[in-house]
Amino acid sequence: MESQALNHEVILILDFGSQYTQLIARRVREQNVFSEIHPYNVNLELFKNRRLKGVILSGGPSSVYEEEAPRIGKELFELNLPILGICYGLQLITFLNGGEVVQAEEKEYGPAQIEISEESPLFSGVPSGSGVWMSHGDKVLTLPDGFKAIARTDNAPFAAIQHQNRRLFGLQFHPEVTHTPMGSQIFHNFLFPVCGCAGDWSPASFVEESIQQIRQRVGKRQVLCGLSGGVDSSVVAALLQKAIGPQLHCVFVDNGLLRYEEAEEVEKVFTENFNINLTVVNKRQLFYDKLSDVIDPEQKRKIIGTEFIRVFEEQAEDLGSFDFLAQGTLYPDVIESVSFKGPSAVIKSHHNVGGLPEHFDFELLEPLRELFKDEVREVGRELGLPELIIGRHPFPGPGLAVRILGSVSQERVEILQKADAIFIRELHKAGIYDDIWQAFAVLLPVQSVGVMGDQRTYENVLALRAVTSTDGMTADWYEMPYKVLAAVSNRIINEVRGINRVVYDVSSKPPATIEWE
Repeated sequence: MESQALNHEVILILDFGSQYTQLIARRVREQNVFSEIHPYNVNLELFKNRRLKGVILSGGPSSVYEEEAPRIGKELFELNLPILGICYGLQLITFLNGGEVVQAEEKEYGPAQIEISEESPLFSGVPSGSGVWMSHGDKVLTLPDGFKAIARTDNAPFAAIQHQNRRLFGLQFHPEVTHTPMGSQIFHNFLFPVCGCAGDWSPASFVEESIQQIRQRVGKRQVLCGLSGGVDSSVVAALLQKAIGPQLHCVFVDNGLLRYEEAEEVEKVFTENFNINLTVVNKRQLFYDKLSDVIDPEQKRKIIGTEFIRVFEEQAEDLGSFDFLAQGTLYPDVIESVSFKGPSAVIKSHHNVGGLPEHFDFELLEPLRELFKDEVREVGRELGLPELIIGRHPFPGPGLAVRILGSVSQERVEILQKADAIFIRELHKAGIYDDIWQAFAVLLPVQSVGVMGDQRTYENVLALRAVTSTDGMTADWYEMPYKVLAAVSNRIINEVRGINRVVYDVSSKPPATIEWE
């Protein structure tokens, strides 16, 4: 599908391997300006017919003075575009223009305060003494001709630099991370006063333009979409329904490993509210039989993936002939497929409908491939999807199979579904669900002694897990109020037959993972 960005002004982000590069792109888009991430050595000819408004150079782990260090050509500076270098990007601007960069005596990592020494459009509305986040092992020793320092910290005399006559800027700190509170203001200053952006990127404009592009590409042909009930596939289905209506057919495979009453909820939302052609396939018993006595989580995943593909293929054949397969591929899927060391000839597939095989004879339709997760949620709201789908926490592809430690059976699934539903309802009731990145229950292969009434019990242990995170890469355990924990534990033990003990997981990622398997 034609890129949405062709219709919009764009900020080009050149990636030098920073762990924060995606954050830069998200910070730019939060200002309603479209941004794209490309490897540092991308061919700039690709942008000659684009509304390129400025360039941001990311940080990175290399040292600019090393022979193999990633570098840009001088032609970038000849485009007369505003350029902002962050950390490694600042050092690269310095090095390529004749300044000197050396290894610092000590690495600087953590909080610092900037003292703004020169007036600059980059720091409009940013008070001197603002906190910033440092993460670097090299430092600028001397500036190139024409550059001046505009801010310093106790350990970095060139914490921010600017060319005296050209729109070239550098920051030794990271404005993209939340540890730099005024980072959004700095990006705002670069995008609007410096680059002259209009801010024409929004979920509403995305929906309107996507509908037109989908109609142009699909024409009168048919589209098949695997609907899981998750955020990404739900937004794809709603967007395609608005664009092509009866030419879309969705398949929902109920593998019996979903949340409590999720299959019924999804069917109701999409048939009653969106009038989508939806085929719901109940294959619960098939999956229970295949998973019987399987303990290893990787084997569970492979069985679920294989059976899902087989069921999906059967349904595709039964429903007729399709030209397109719609997927909920997102922008992180795309950019993580391309190494910062160079463009990849082939971008790997990310099959959001359960690992569909490469031999499927479809054209891929991926209308969300330029969006981040938070943007997908906004598009979903623009399309009228309910919060029960848009705002729900992430859910693993293999479903409850990897939240049931040990063998999977219908009985154990039903126990976990009921317990998990109570946990989630109590979080909503307490008004804290949206404060949590992911919350769920785990059924353990452990039984413990208990007493209910006058009887001794020997039943299952249930673990509760709730974490905070921004991207799922790292996570901290959520400090759950004791009253909420007490209410959840009391309800589960009283209402769910088969559980007599509830524990709370207080492990962070790393070293633990978010999911238990």
